[in-house]
Amino acid sequence: MYNYEVDLTWKENRKGFISSPVLTQSIEVATPPEFQKGIEKIWSPEHLFVASINSCLMTTFLAIAENSKLEFESFNSQANGKLDKVEGKFMMTEVLLRPTLVINNPEMQEKAKRVLEMSEKACLISNSVKSAIIFDPTILVQEKEVAVI
Repeated sequence: MYNYEVDLTWKENRKGFISSPVLTQSIEVATPPEFQKGIEKIWSPEHLFVASINSCLMTTFLAIAENSKLEFESFNSQANGKLDKVEGKFMMTEVLLRPTLVINNPEMQEKAKRVLEMSEKACLISNSVKSAIIFDPTILVQEKEVAVI
């Protein structure tokens, strides 16, 4: 069992800071601008919720790719959380994950697809939420240039 401590301190209005005794940076958080007295351009709980799912996908992918010996050139992922009212309460009903994986070897496309799918299924944050997780990966092959002398 592991524990992750996060502290929150209210600052003013609808804004505060989250921190952890084991981390060096704090993050300013606020009510998102879509809500009354929300503040623009500051991380909101909604952004952090989607970010936690997206970053869990990445860290899970990196571990599985390493264990599978999958060589890749780059990994990035876009995530979009959908906030809806369900039975009179707001909730994140779905999170769309769109990872893009760039590999160099076209023969590794099937392996890359399997590793991505395994990563989505193994992500502990995705497995811990009620939201539907929609997974839409893209695999691109980037041929290495060969110098001709």
